Amino acid sequence: MTQLIERPFGFDDDAAEPQRTPVAVPVAPIAPISMAQAINRALHDAMRVDDRVLVFGEDVATLGGVFRVTEGLAETYGEQRCFDTPLAESAIIGIAVGMAIRGLVPVPEIQFDGFAAPAFDQMVSHLAKYRMRTRGDVDMPVTVRIPSFGGIGAVEHHSESTETYWLHTAGLKVVTPSTPTDAYWLLRYAIASRDPVIFLEPKRRYWAKEVVDTGNPADPIGRAAIRRAGDDVTVLTYGPLVATALNAAELSPHGLEVVDLRSLNPLDFDTVAASVRKTGRAVVMHEGARTVGFGAELAARISEECFYDLEAPVLRATGFDTPYPPARLEKLWLPGVDRLLDCVDKAMGQP
Repeated sequence: MTQLIERPFGFDDDAAEPQRTPVAVPVAPIAPISMAQAINRALHDAMRVDDRVLVFGEDVATLGGVFRVTEGLAETYGEQRCFDTPLAESAIIGIAVGMAIRGLVPVPEIQFDGFAAPAFDQMVSHLAKYRMRTRGDVDMPVTVRIPSFGGIGAVEHHSESTETYWLHTAGLKVVTPSTPTDAYWLLRYAIASRDPVIFLEPKRRYWAKEVVDTGNPADPIGRAAIRRAGDDVTVLTYGPLVATALNAAELSPHGLEVVDLRSLNPLDFDTVAASVRKTGRAVVMHEGARTVGFGAELAARISEECFYDLEAPVLRATGFDTPYPPARLEKLWLPGVDRLLDCVDKAMGQP
C-alpha cells in the first residue's frame, strides 16, 4: 500500500508510549481565565507551533463560535487555516478525514452536541476505523470539538450527553475536562494525538475560572485525577458534574473521594480501582440516561475486578431514561447534589 503521509513529530512505531507531548508555550500566569478562554488559548498555541493545524466548522471564523471559543483565530492565522463551513456536519467530518489522510491536523467543531447525529456515519464508519483499516500506515489526527451536556437552559438538540455513542466506537479517544487547566492541556494533547479524539466541552463550565499554566504540561489523556480525598465512598464522574460532586462532598457527613475521570477512553482504571479498594463503595454520576450509560460499564468493571473489596453494590446517579427535557424541566432532570447524596446514603447502608 502506498503511504500517503510522512510521520510527524518523529514518532516511533515501536515506542512503548504512543502519546506525544505537545510543545509547551510558557506564558507568565497573570490572572484567572475561563474554560472558554483556555480552549481558545490552546487552539491559538497549537496553531502557532504547527502550521498543519486547521480549525473549521459552523460560524467559527467570522463569528468566533457561538460561545466565542474560536474568537481571533481567523484574524490571526487567516481564512486558509480557520474557516466557516456550510451547515452540514457530515461534510465537516468527511473533509476532516480527507485532510488527515493528506497529512493535515484538522480540529473541526460540531456547534452543539445534538448536531453530531448527522455526522455519525462519518465518525463511526471512517474517522474511527481509518488507522486500523490501513494497518497503521495512515494516521487520523482529528480532534472533534463538541460543546456538550446540559445546564444552560438551551433548546432541543442543544444539550445532550453523547459520550456513550463514541465510547462504544472502538478507535475513538474520548475526553472531557472539568477545569480550565484540563481544558487547555487535554486539548493540546488531543491535537498532538495520532488517533481521532472526541473532545466534549461542558458548556456550563465555560465560565469557570482559574490560573492556567501553559508552560508545564498537566496530566495527559488516559489519566484520572482525585479532586477530593475521602475514606467512605468513591464518587466517579467527569466533565460538568465534577463541581456538583465536590459540592455534595462538602455537604455530606461521609467522606467522599471525588475522582474526575477526565479521559473516558482510554480509561485510567488503575486510579478508579485504587480508590474503590480504599473506600469499599462507589457511586458513578453522569448526565446521560441510566440505561446503557457509561455508569453501567464502570459498575460492571468495578464489580468484576474489585468484587471482594466492595462493601455495597456500585450505584448510579444519572439522568432519566427519557429524551432530554425542555429547558424549564432541566433542573429536575439533571442529576444534582440530592440525587448523588441519596446514592451515598444507600451505599452506606442508610435508608
